[in-house]
Amino acid sequence: MPTGIFLINEKNELVELEETDFQSEDIFQELLENYPNLLSGKLINPEEPRSWLLVDREVGVPGEEDGGNRWSLDHLFLDQDGIPTLVEVKRSSDTRIRREVVGQMFDYAANAITYWPIEQIISILETRCENTNEDPEQLIRNAFDTDYETYWDQVKTNLTAGKIRMIFLADEIPIELKRIVEFVNEQMDPATVLALEIKQYKSDGLQTLVPSIYGNTSEAQKRKSSSYSRRDNWTKERFFKVLSEDAPEKEVQVARKLFNWAQQKADNIWFGKGKTRGSFVPQFFRNDIKHQAFAVWTSSEVEIYFQWYANKQPFNSKDLRLELLKKLNKITDVNIPESNITKRPTIPFTNLTDDENLNHFFTVYEWYISKIENV
Repeated sequence: MPTGIFLINEKNELVELEETDFQSEDIFQELLENYPNLLSGKLINPEEPRSWLLVDREVGVPGEEDGGNRWSLDHLFLDQDGIPTLVEVKRSSDTRIRREVVGQMFDYAANAITYWPIEQIISILETRCENTNEDPEQLIRNAFDTDYETYWDQVKTNLTAGKIRMIFLADEIPIELKRIVEFVNEQMDPATVLALEIKQYKSDGLQTLVPSIYGNTSEAQKRKSSSYSRRDNWTKERFFKVLSEDAPEKEVQVARKLFNWAQQKADNIWFGKGKTRGSFVPQFFRNDIKHQAFAVWTSSEVEIYFQWYANKQPFNSKDLRLELLKKLNKITDVNIPESNITKRPTIPFTNLTDDENLNHFFTVYEWYISKIENV
C-alpha cells in the first residue's frame, strides 16, 4: 500500500503528502536532467559528497570501434573527480527493472570504456552547450572549480582504468535488483554499481522527492575506501620509479630527456593524479593564457594535445595545426592522420629513442613556442 509523509506548513497545519507514481519515464528523466542533485551525492559518499555535471541525455554507445551507436544511455554525468557516471532510468511498472536492465547497463559500460574516446565525450558536452548557449569551459570551472584541460585528463584516466559509476534509477527498486547490485558492487573495483530509488509525494501543489541508495554496503565502502578519495599529484620521483619498473632503459631515457627539455623551456610542469598511470605536462603561460604542449605518460607514450590547441590562438587555426601535424609526421614511423587534428593522438617512446627523432620532436615544439609567443 502507498504510504504518505507529513509536513507542517507555515500555518502550523499538518499536511499529508501521498505517494504518487511518475506519469511517464520521460518526465522522470527530465526531472533528473533539471535537478542533477537528485543523484544524492551525500548518500553515495557521505565523507566527500558527489557533485554532478550532466554531459547529456540519450547518449549513444557504439558496439564496435568506429561503428555507429548501438545503444542509447539515458544520462551521462561526470562528478568532481572526473568519474563518468552512467544512469539508466526505469519506472517500477517496467518489468525490465528486475533483471534485464542489469545486462543492459553492463553492455553500456563495457562498450563505453572500450569505444568512447575522450574526444567523443567532450564533443557531446560541447554540442549540448551550443544548444543551451553555455560555455563548456566556464560550466566545468563553475561546477568543479578546476582547469578545463586538467579536468578532462582526469576523465580520460578514469575511463582508461575502468573507473566508472553505474546507477540504476527508479521510483521503486525491486528486491531482486537490490540483491544483484549489492553483490556486484562488493565484487567490483574500481567500477561502482548502485541503485537509487526516488519516491514522489504530492498534495495541493506540493511535491516532495525522497531518495534511497542501495548497493553502498559497508563491505563495498571498505573495498572502495580509496576510490573517491582525493589523490595527490604524481611527482618526478614517483613517475620515473614507476616508469623504470615497466619500461626498457631506452624508453626511460626518452622520458628523462623530455622532462629536462620541459624544465628548461616550460613555465611549469604539471603532474597528473592518475591512480595507476602517471603523467607530466609542460605548461606555458602567455598573456594570462595557459598553453599545454603535450603529456608524457608512464605508459611510454607522448600525447599530443591537438584538441586543446584548437581552443586557443594561434593553433585554433586549422592550417597551423596541420602544419604542426606535418612536422611531427616527419619523425620516423610517425603517421598521425589529418583527422586527428581535433583529437589527442599519441607517439610511442619507441619512435623517439633515436636521438635524431627526439631532437626533431624538440625542434617542432620550439617552433610551437615561437608561435604562441607571437599571439
